[in-house]
Amino acid sequence: MGTAESQVAATSDVQQHPGTTTAASSPVTDGFHLVIDALKLNGIDTIFGLPGIPITDLTRMAQAAGMRVISFRHEQNAGHAAAIAGFMTQKPGICLTVSAPGFLNGLVALANATTNCFPMILISGSSEREIVDLQQGDYEEMDQLAIAKPLAKAAFRVLHAEDIGVGIARAIRAAASGRPGGVYLDLPAKLFAQTMDAHAGRRSLIEVVDPAPRQFPAQDAVQRALELLKSAKRPLILLGKGAAYAQADADIRAFVERTGIPYLPMSMAKGLLPDTHEQSAAAARSYALPEADVVMLIGARLNWLLSHGKGKTWGGKDHKAWGGQKFVQVDISPQEADSNVRVDAPVVGDIGSCMSLLLAGIGPNWTRPPADWLTAIAERKAKNIAKMAEALAKDPTPMNFHSALAVVRDIVKANPDACFVNEGANALDFTRSIVDMYRPRKRLDVGTWGVMGIGMGFSVAAAVVSGQPVIAIEGDSAFGFSGMEVETICRYNLPVCVVILNNNGVYRGTDVNPGGGPDVAPTVFVKNARYEKLMEAFGGAGVHATTPGELRKAMEEAIRSRRPTLVNAVIDEAAGTESGRITNLNPKSGKKS
Repeated sequence: MGTAESQVAATSDVQQHPGTTTAASSPVTDGFHLVIDALKLNGIDTIFGLPGIPITDLTRMAQAAGMRVISFRHEQNAGHAAAIAGFMTQKPGICLTVSAPGFLNGLVALANATTNCFPMILISGSSEREIVDLQQGDYEEMDQLAIAKPLAKAAFRVLHAEDIGVGIARAIRAAASGRPGGVYLDLPAKLFAQTMDAHAGRRSLIEVVDPAPRQFPAQDAVQRALELLKSAKRPLILLGKGAAYAQADADIRAFVERTGIPYLPMSMAKGLLPDTHEQSAAAARSYALPEADVVMLIGARLNWLLSHGKGKTWGGKDHKAWGGQKFVQVDISPQEADSNVRVDAPVVGDIGSCMSLLLAGIGPNWTRPPADWLTAIAERKAKNIAKMAEALAKDPTPMNFHSALAVVRDIVKANPDACFVNEGANALDFTRSIVDMYRPRKRLDVGTWGVMGIGMGFSVAAAVVSGQPVIAIEGDSAFGFSGMEVETICRYNLPVCVVILNNNGVYRGTDVNPGGGPDVAPTVFVKNARYEKLMEAFGGAGVHATTPGELRKAMEEAIRSRRPTLVNAVIDEAAGTESGRITNLNPKSGKKS
């Protein structure tokens, strides 16, 4: 592959790039520059990736063309960064990888983006088609398109330079339109060096018009939903991350407040309304779900995170029983309705359009929910909040999840615009219930799959996209999946404060080898590991915190200084439960030890 200096291309005014050697011939461009120009034409100014054959020169040229290229230590983390950038901006995030192993590393993020409805494009270099198809043993030979298809919303391959504009346009539209998702774009190595007339190249590029067009729901669907809500004695609204993605914040808040209906936010919808809002029923979740008679889902799916709308969570007698609630579901996909239980009032369209029409249909004579329903929720909420306050007020030695997260709770309250990344098992569960959010799209976590390893990728992207400080609360196990990216954080001098809740192992550090051998238990890590030294090794600030006071001081300084910081917050190694709050999903052996 040629170097950046040897390539020629056309800029938007069809001038030759430095290094072009022509006499009377027309200026030319090449595949490298067509890819860059196509992305820039569509307002994409950042690439997350990892350079190598055959895309090293593409990263150099993109940077020379004014794009921001954030280079990671592992493609999976770059992919997670691209995906969450898409969630935050509604514009497909771009992950660029090398062929075969690099492409495979990016697939976890691609599949996760598709599952979570994050708009993302994984662009990978690949081996030559004619050799791959005959399985002749090319360098990193792999039919990447075929492998990506089951894991992506769409997958495309571009073989000719004149089709680069079409390929990128199709990828953008597929990623952003309808229900967003991950898209794969395959660019064989030979494509980049192809040349063509610069004028023709410019004309071949496509600026995508309205990549995610509004889809208005039918008026009768809107009316049906409102009538069902109006008839409810115990209505409840569930806000999902789709509601946060829609950026229809004002209409969603107005609808909740004008109807007076209590609401529950799923984890990445926290902050659409402040968690301290009087209508939040989050602290009374276990009461509200089974007792509600009409439930309105806004950008939320009745998947495992909501017990599929069945079972004791919803008032059923067993895990298959339906509690009898009636459902209103606002979703852009008509296929989502009836996926687990009957949906009585589907409202199909983009959430912004749906909420605008629903809000307009409320009218001045809307009757708020019965007082006994609101009082029952308020009483249980107050009782649980008081119980939580007691747990947070304790100051055990060593720290536990509650005493450490009481500090984090205060820091987030004082810095509501900071982005908040969270992953782990117990570290995720405790944080989600303890730390309040006050702004939309500020809480970024493991999402639908509960996949570990999103922490540092999400943190990098959040800092790059928002320009705000980032607080990442990590379990010590979760941090291990992407911990080397602290070098990336330091390299780009990003204002990220990583807090590791360190209890010496997976779930906790107290397990023992059941066979009595010399090896430690599979769930146990090196005792008293000094994770903060890793950040120090790359020039950031590392803090070893053993008390709430030390943790508070370190976090406040990190926010103030905007310096890359890692706080190793040592907590009781016995703190935590196996699998966090999803222990029921962890099969147990029937054998007795």
